[in-house]
Amino acid sequence: MGEESELVTGEAVVLDLRVAKLASRAAAMLLDVAVQFALLIGAIILITFATPAGDDSLALTLVIVFVVLILIGYPVLFETLSRGRSLGKMALGLRVVRLDGGPIRFRHALTRGLAGAIVDFWVLGLFGAIAVVVSLCSSDGRRVGDFLAGTLVIRERVPESAAVGVPMPPALAHWASQLDLTRLPDDLALASRQFLSRFSQLRPEAAESLGYGLAHQMSQALGTPVPPGVPAWAFLAAVLAERRNRDHARAFHSYAQPAPYGVQPGYQPQAAYPQQHAPAPSPYAAPPPTSAAPPAENPFAPPS
Repeated sequence: MGEESELVTGEAVVLDLRVAKLASRAAAMLLDVAVQFALLIGAIILITFATPAGDDSLALTLVIVFVVLILIGYPVLFETLSRGRSLGKMALGLRVVRLDGGPIRFRHALTRGLAGAIVDFWVLGLFGAIAVVVSLCSSDGRRVGDFLAGTLVIRERVPESAAVGVPMPPALAHWASQLDLTRLPDDLALASRQFLSRFSQLRPEAAESLGYGLAHQMSQALGTPVPPGVPAWAFLAAVLAERRNRDHARAFHSYAQPAPYGVQPGYQPQAAYPQQHAPAPSPYAAPPPTSAAPPAENPFAPPS
């Protein structure tokens, strides 16, 4: 089974997703089963002390209700609230995504939960035998629940080499250093990074459409508008580069005022947009041509 999968979004964008192997998915499943078993034991103990003595029918009914809630409600609840991660998947660095690479919603989690309890694992699944066979026959390791829901399990933790390569646009370095990135979702950052890595391979209309959509989502998540005159891809690159620089700085315990990526020490960036509520006129427009000065270089060269 291959480790990488190429998925095509509605905007004809190919995403390279690292498909989770069967071993990692099985390990995550075992962790989830252990949690479910512990919850079931706790529920049985609670029912034993809470129900009247001799009322076996009530106790049996409550046990059945708790079994259904734990086997189906546990994965549905966690995957819905965490956008595709149960406790086992969190521990193994896995995530369930849609086939277009986007985050799943309640209907996807519910379909996977029902199919997992009935077909893949418990009622008809022979304790996971059907899920294993179907996953081995699938090129991207999908089980029955994934086929029905239109989902895929990927490795969310990618190598460090895959996380670099997004340069900071120098004209946006100062602006990006003032952003609050704590509300930036990981799945949105991953989608933006994949878009930038494929930017040069896209048709211009597809790149513009997808870039605008991602920039709009990121703008809403950060609570700040896209600076006037700044292309969508440059806005995404500035946010991702600043996020990477801060992560690296925290890892080395040296985060004070990091130098912009790719800029020599001593560089003084122009003060762009010092106040979010009253942005200054765009500083990125080309200056009026003069006979003495050569034309200014475009500060936003598209990524190659």
